[in-house]
Amino acid sequence: MCGRYVVAYDPETLVSGFSVLRVPLFPRRWNVAPQSDVPVVYETRQGERIAELMRWGLVPSWAADPKLGARLNNARAEGGFDKPSFRQAIRRRRCLLPASGFYEWQATRIGGKPAKQPWYISAVGGQPLAMAGLFEAWRSGPEAPWLLTCCVITCEANPLMAPIHERMPVLLAPGDWATWLAREVHDEARIAPLLAVPPAGGLQAWPVSREVSRGASEGPQLVQPLEPPLEQPPEQPLVPGGTRPAPGAADLTPERLDAEPGAVGPEGDGGP
Repeated sequence: MCGRYVVAYDPETLVSGFSVLRVPLFPRRWNVAPQSDVPVVYETRQGERIAELMRWGLVPSWAADPKLGARLNNARAEGGFDKPSFRQAIRRRRCLLPASGFYEWQATRIGGKPAKQPWYISAVGGQPLAMAGLFEAWRSGPEAPWLLTCCVITCEANPLMAPIHERMPVLLAPGDWATWLAREVHDEARIAPLLAVPPAGGLQAWPVSREVSRGASEGPQLVQPLEPPLEQPPEQPLVPGGTRPAPGAADLTPERLDAEPGAVGPEGDGGP
């Protein structure tokens, strides 16, 4: 899963790196948590690629209460073209969540006791990662303002990530962005192959301070390598490298702890 990530770039990075025509102002953050407003890249109905701030935690258009979004910050990449929470967004409202890097927590032992050790994962070259996502537009009534929300799509871990956590975000290569963002592409046969497990090459990972586990913690020190090193490092070396696993079946279901809504309402295609 993806529960925290880093936005340590400025708006100009989205203009130059993601070719957006419009971008909002936002601060740099090293501990972005669900329910935060995050920069999201998507394509408008007119075909323009822009960036907007959206709340992290997907609220489907049919939801009776926006609180549902607190349980839908991630979507698994297994089976979801039929899932009520995601089946409209996966066909019509796909997006990118640019990230300087992301955190995952590894089950380990610290001081002889079971613990969760955070790791920071980023691109070797320092460029932002493009996490695949979905977005929705929700409002409480015809005259109410639109609430834009999003979620991160996750998949099985690649060889670099497997010693840390069994899941990771789907990371899209620049060559796949245009198809992923295209609003006219609705066909599962074209969308699903983009959700393959990302290659391990080009990624790097190291343990960081457990300070990042506190939601109030913030600052560039959170991504600094842990000193001294871990008491019991994983068996696999967590350094750049690895091979690309064979693409698997892709779809979207809520993360293991996310509850499926009990009732399904209308699935309109209104909003941005």
